Amino acid sequence: MPAFNPRPRSVLTTVAFSFAASLAAAQAWPTKAVTLVVPFPPGGSSDVLARALTAPLSQALGQPVIVESKPGAGATLGADYVAKAKPDGYTLLMGAVHHTIATSVYRKLPYDFEKSFAPVSTVALVPNVLVVNAKSAATDVKGLIALAKSSPAKLSYGSNGNGTVQHLIGTQFSALAGVDLLHVPYKGSAPLTTDLLGGQVDMSFDTLTPVVQHIKGGKLRALAVTTAKRSGTLPEVPTLAEAGLKDFNQGTWFGVLAPVGTPAEVVARLNAEMVRIIRSPDFGKRMEEIGAEPVGDTAAQMAAQIREDTVKYARLVKEAKVAVD
Repeated sequence: MPAFNPRPRSVLTTVAFSFAASLAAAQAWPTKAVTLVVPFPPGGSSDVLARALTAPLSQALGQPVIVESKPGAGATLGADYVAKAKPDGYTLLMGAVHHTIATSVYRKLPYDFEKSFAPVSTVALVPNVLVVNAKSAATDVKGLIALAKSSPAKLSYGSNGNGTVQHLIGTQFSALAGVDLLHVPYKGSAPLTTDLLGGQVDMSFDTLTPVVQHIKGGKLRALAVTTAKRSGTLPEVPTLAEAGLKDFNQGTWFGVLAPVGTPAEVVARLNAEMVRIIRSPDFGKRMEEIGAEPVGDTAAQMAAQIREDTVKYARLVKEAKVAVD
């Protein structure tokens, strides 16, 4: 009879203890403040959504959830910071559709958006809107196109940076309308909106959240929304498809992700708490105020959306010949 070898049991015991320790740590989480990184400057949709989420999330988790802004490079700097953070549930990213676009736009990214993150849940979908300064001669999309054709490469549009959805919407608009627009990249919505109000840039295709108050206040003029259906916040504003640009349908989603390797129990806890908050009447009312549509999906559904958009925008980026070193 062969001699009994105790090593397999030793290995199994070690694995069992390791699993038990991991489970205990996840159950104890969080024991300190959690940081939600926003990869854009304060004042934009990412920032507004993050702050709407973190107050009730702090109460649910029993620990502070702090919003930290790390803008730059079309939202990729903040994403890189979180991708390299310890996967313990204490550093999260307010991601967006921009990150699926950056995968194709930036030739060298220090992370892989599909592989470096664990999706938690999509927070909201925010329509993008074509806006001009209230003093602009353009009062509708047809008039703006005519104005752009009369002055090729003179009218400018601002975006939240190279490779963001606003940038690609601008390239799509230019191609479908047959106009040549000057692209001016910004680090985020706040500086872009300031320059739009001041007349330093002619138009933008930004999300509705940072401009809705200026539209309602008469300082900016909304010409069209870029989604397939009209916004409930601005029901009188037509879609670009209604304005003559057939099948135009682009919006911006925002959601929370953790570094890959974050314990599954922590991701599950975050998802459960966030979905409960996102689907609550109070959160829905806040989203209505800022022109956003609450989502609150599963981690698997968010991952599927990321995969789908990565493929979709790779095609659009190739067609528009957009690239950043």
